[in-house]
Amino acid sequence: MLINIRTSEANKVVVQELTRKLNLGTENYVSRIAFSYSLSRNLRLDLEKDLLDSKGKEYKDDILFGKYRDYYIALICQQYNLYKSDKDIGKYIKMHIDHGLILINKIFVDNPNYSGLDFLLESIERGIEKLDEGEVTNDAILWDEKTRKIRIVNKKFYSEAIKILVGKDFEGDNIYFNINDTSIHNNGHVAVAGNSGTGKTYFANSFLRQIVEESKGNVNFIYLDFKGLKKEDEKALKPFFDKTQAVYIDAPQTQFPLNPLSFIDNVNEKNKIMGINKFVDIITNYSNIGKNQQQTLKDATREVFGEMKNGQYPSFKQIYDKVIAIEGDKATTLREILQSLSELDLFEVKVDAKNSFLNKNYYLSLSGDLPKSVRFTSVFLIINYIYNIFMNMDNAPIEGKFQGMRYVVLIDEAHVIFKEKKSQDLLEKILREIRSKGVSVVLLSQGIEEFNQPSFDFSSMCETAFLFDIKDKTNLKMMSKFLGLGEKDMQKLKTSMEKIKKYQLTSNLKEYKAGELFQTVK
Repeated sequence: MLINIRTSEANKVVVQELTRKLNLGTENYVSRIAFSYSLSRNLRLDLEKDLLDSKGKEYKDDILFGKYRDYYIALICQQYNLYKSDKDIGKYIKMHIDHGLILINKIFVDNPNYSGLDFLLESIERGIEKLDEGEVTNDAILWDEKTRKIRIVNKKFYSEAIKILVGKDFEGDNIYFNINDTSIHNNGHVAVAGNSGTGKTYFANSFLRQIVEESKGNVNFIYLDFKGLKKEDEKALKPFFDKTQAVYIDAPQTQFPLNPLSFIDNVNEKNKIMGINKFVDIITNYSNIGKNQQQTLKDATREVFGEMKNGQYPSFKQIYDKVIAIEGDKATTLREILQSLSELDLFEVKVDAKNSFLNKNYYLSLSGDLPKSVRFTSVFLIINYIYNIFMNMDNAPIEGKFQGMRYVVLIDEAHVIFKEKKSQDLLEKILREIRSKGVSVVLLSQGIEEFNQPSFDFSSMCETAFLFDIKDKTNLKMMSKFLGLGEKDMQKLKTSMEKIKKYQLTSNLKEYKAGELFQTVK
């Protein structure tokens, strides 16, 4: 099958001009570059809409492809899932050559001082970066020493005893949780399960208030409320906000005081690529964008980062504008999510160089009126930011028998947020690694089955679990697994759950009797 093509009439002059600018000698080379450049944008063009006229430069099969004919055909077959003998392969190749010529020509028209060498070097560098990418993991990106000196200020830790009153037994005796006493507990992660209206939220707020009080304000927290607060709930929580001096962030009415893109290392080039890939991965996983849009977002983010000066970070609007410049006016899921993130203005753009927001307490309420993709993406950008920032800090030491504590991340509706495999992998990694940095993770959920995923049992990584009244109280095996109780305590747990009332709970707390009922302090 011979493939002879003609460019469009408009591109006949473009071919000549680009050949001169790029100093390539013969015109077939620029058409090869244009073809490859168009395919690299990962856009699937439409033969009905995007195929231009054939009144321009003509190329014979052997001149156009040289000795690399099979490779060019393979590229187009891969892009459009075609067989190598498909009758339209020539049309697809012509369409992408014309498209590439238009894109490259626009670069030179918009940038009069841009040289052919600049274009070639940047394109080659981008190709090399793609070879280095590999699979995106949930691992924290550890910055080099130079970046850490610029960006990381170790948050102070509190290494004295933190003793939390979690309830009273039915004789009126206090029950305490010594959260950072390493002679009792291996970690400070906590799992809490209970139906709405059982006292679970009251318990969580009391837990955070005491953490702040006991640590003399040195241990701070962020409360991530995925369902959003109603006005009446906001009023009821005012005493909690006042006592903890928590800043209430009512998204999207109030901006969150960080730029979630600033977890990316903009000093070390390799780390920058990894960070951008991770950002794109978060958007991809929680917005359901396809491979082509994923590549567009990656290219747009890299280009915007390349335009930043003096260590500045871009906004979502800048990335959104760049995506439009690449994609044109085509409506896509990517444009929709970026438009929402930029228009809602959920995050500050200015970077907090000293991460001072970690020294305050925040209650982040994500309105249920926000698009689901925006809520998911926002929460994971924040979680990812906190994880990466703390993983670049020094370990919080153990002094005597007390683990130094810095921070508490409380995630409400955890069963909704950590539904997907990718997000579960991130949570598992955080639970395993972040405790050495003095960070406690508290997970709140309405049921217990959400903690026991097929791939991983999250409650097993939260050493201490508290169980309020739940719907499925007959599943003794599941409840025992959630609390980590053995057979000898199962009958005790069964009896407790049969009698349980509002503001009552049972636990595996080592400072109390496993599986026995007690009441929260009102």
